[in-house]
Amino acid sequence: MMGIIMTVIIYGVLFTYLLAGTLYLVGNRKSKSFLSKYALVLAVAGCVLHFVLLVMRTVLTGMLPLTNGLEFLLTFTWITVLMYLTLSWRYHIKAAGGVVMLISALMVFVLIILMDGRFDSVSPLMPALKSPWLTVHVITAAIAYSSFTLAAGLAVIQFFPVGQGIKEDYTNLLVKCGFALLSLSIVLGAIWAEQAWGRYWSWDPKETWALITWLIYAVYLHLYRSREWRGNHARWMVIAGFLLVMFTFFGVNYLLPGLHSYA
Repeated sequence: MMGIIMTVIIYGVLFTYLLAGTLYLVGNRKSKSFLSKYALVLAVAGCVLHFVLLVMRTVLTGMLPLTNGLEFLLTFTWITVLMYLTLSWRYHIKAAGGVVMLISALMVFVLIILMDGRFDSVSPLMPALKSPWLTVHVITAAIAYSSFTLAAGLAVIQFFPVGQGIKEDYTNLLVKCGFALLSLSIVLGAIWAEQAWGRYWSWDPKETWALITWLIYAVYLHLYRSREWRGNHARWMVIAGFLLVMFTFFGVNYLLPGLHSYA
């Protein structure tokens, strides 16, 4: 019964995110700006439904939804939407709503395909995951991924006239936040790895690609100090970094075997 309810909820989340993203994009036109209000209502409704799903998953497993790749995807997508709603209330980034919500809808759609009606499935934790380091390592990575996703959404919309009102510094601030949290996540993961496997670094595919992603954003932050590298150059690097983040998650978790394959 719970599996059916969770399936209905996740489809509801997908529908609201998809419709919200569409209305945000259409609402970017001055003649259709009133649609942005409906988009906001749908985005909030989807975020609440998404949170209910996270709570149900937590109750079902007795743990925070951070123990495998599917739960991570569910959590990081929710944080992305919550972060967008919070920042759009405080800063002028509403124009990026269409891109951010459609990316979130795509993540939920992928989640539905991967879960294949198994939202109520529970598997025993692998020995390596039975550690207090799990929560802090994974939650910092999830927030970092969300920051990079939102930064990419802002970077994409800034290529268009409707996004010209979004300050480039907002994108840079999100990347700085994501970079700091990714750095912390890598350090925490190294400490955890030493306790679980007896070594801090093993050049596992996940570790390698996380390092490559970290280097891309480090280069971006270094070059951003130069005015010549701002504007479109910087935006393309933010988008490239986001694509690397997605490969680090999907490509490594589901294509490349390694110590993190269970994730």
